Amino acid sequence: EVAPVRLWVKTEPFLVGALPAPPPARLGPHYLRKMAAYARARAAEGCFPRLSWPRWRHIACGKLQLGRGLAWLYFELFLSLLRRDPSSLLEWAEAEAGCADADELEQERSKAGEPHPGPGGRGRALPGLTPGCFFCFPLLQFLLFLYVQQVNKVSLRRSLIGEEWPSPRTKAPGLTGKPSGENKNWNDQDHHAFVQNHLSDMLELLLEPEQLSASSHSTHSTLVTYEAICALSFLFEGTMSKSRTVRPLHELALWQPCHRQNGYSKISRTFSFPRLESWLRSCLTTNPFGMTACLKSGKKLAWAQQVEGTTRRAKIACNTRVAPEVFPMVIMSQVYKQTLAKSSDTLIGAHVRIHRCNESFIYLLSPLRSVTIEKCQNSTFVLGPVQASVHVHSCDNVRVIVVCHRLSLASTAGSTFYILTPTQPLILSGNRAISFAPFHTHYPMLEDHMAQVGLATLPNHWDSPMLVCKESSDTGVFSLLPPSDFYTFVIPFEMEGDTTETPGGLPPAYQKALSQRQQKVQIWQKTVKEAGLTKDQRKQFQMLVENKFYEWLVQTGNLQQLDSLVPPAVGSKQAAG
Repeated sequence: EVAPVRLWVKTEPFLVGALPAPPPARLGPHYLRKMAAYARARAAEGCFPRLSWPRWRHIACGKLQLGRGLAWLYFELFLSLLRRDPSSLLEWAEAEAGCADADELEQERSKAGEPHPGPGGRGRALPGLTPGCFFCFPLLQFLLFLYVQQVNKVSLRRSLIGEEWPSPRTKAPGLTGKPSGENKNWNDQDHHAFVQNHLSDMLELLLEPEQLSASSHSTHSTLVTYEAICALSFLFEGTMSKSRTVRPLHELALWQPCHRQNGYSKISRTFSFPRLESWLRSCLTTNPFGMTACLKSGKKLAWAQQVEGTTRRAKIACNTRVAPEVFPMVIMSQVYKQTLAKSSDTLIGAHVRIHRCNESFIYLLSPLRSVTIEKCQNSTFVLGPVQASVHVHSCDNVRVIVVCHRLSLASTAGSTFYILTPTQPLILSGNRAISFAPFHTHYPMLEDHMAQVGLATLPNHWDSPMLVCKESSDTGVFSLLPPSDFYTFVIPFEMEGDTTETPGGLPPAYQKALSQRQQKVQIWQKTVKEAGLTKDQRKQFQMLVENKFYEWLVQTGNLQQLDSLVPPAVGSKQAAG
């Protein structure tokens, strides 16, 4: 009889951890097995059980032949999965911002990952940080993280074991290398299938060398250490019996009723490989906190108006089940021709998916965990600080205004991003006519929200994007917004809070453009004042200016934005919550 344990694949490693782009060939399963053996053999050099940035840089650049920028990207991407104290993130941001050049930055990264001998043999690191751990983490978890990148591997015949030829309905990649349009990072059914298909490979990646056969595979007598099960908790969590408490895999695996199924031996503190694999497969179920559950049985939120004269129905939902161990989820779809503005407890720390929203202005003014904007057109998104990542996919003519840890773009055209970010924006495949500009707005709680998610004003790499999927090394896919086209953005809502200006200010060239424009306005006002117009002439002149302003509002689409700020009639109000 199978013990009453339910396991599921966690959302975060795929949603936040998987780079939404095909991984380099050198991060395939074969090379990850070689990396595992190499690191274990060099435990005395600091490669195992914990891996530091200098050691990973050596493996990635020297053995796997990855560029240093890409090596740091994957390393730092894994860091964003770890729940770190916001104050330590702010301390690291201060240390990073204080570096004068790339060499000094590299020294700081190395120091933050290396324990240094001190009194009593204890290490020291950045002030306030646990010695030698900020850029140092478990190797086995990092190997699983690198393996998870295969979820976005693109090929006609999936080369990993257990997957079939694509069905006739599967969209093949285009000639430009654009992905099929399906976002696997959000689809928990894809996560479940991926883990089921590759569970044996991932387990073998965690085995001690003596437990592997000559061909680097497991046998019937292979044993799995408890440390390997702890690493698997990176991917799995679940509940036992009728309890609703979410627990990591390693706690559930040690539960006495499960020992017969998973082959645990208290004497050796190891698990039988075949029985463990069988037990994991039998316990795996749908993630109750994932997108599928949210869409199927989530709580419906009446945040959006239903626009008359259209078949589109706005749909907004959040998790019905919430747990302290799991980030909440909010999914909104088909918001059309309206302004939607929320600062809500429902949004705090949430993964947000915005899908197929058109001709709208969406304000989500709360600290968020991650945001994905997909298949949206002709819309503006103003977001609260995003702790992990903002990913924009298959969008056209959108404007995104955000302070975020990371921004990535794929298959997006004619869009502008006003950002403050400590990492380089990632330009993936299929983009066209992308503009970057400095973050240019504020709302009263903005700086408080930034502190809550550990985001500072420096360093700010808004203007130095990284081409991850180099399409003929074409830097022409993006440009920096000319200062002459730059205007500040006013968030038209009253809130309590202390922030009264754009955090960090503006770059000199953009501030100068605003100042020059303000001077022109003052000169114009002075000219009108000194013109000596009669009362009738002033009235006629005012009507002329108002008519011209109205024409401008219509031509630019700003009239819709102003109209949509008028509160809806009673009975159709956006719901609170």
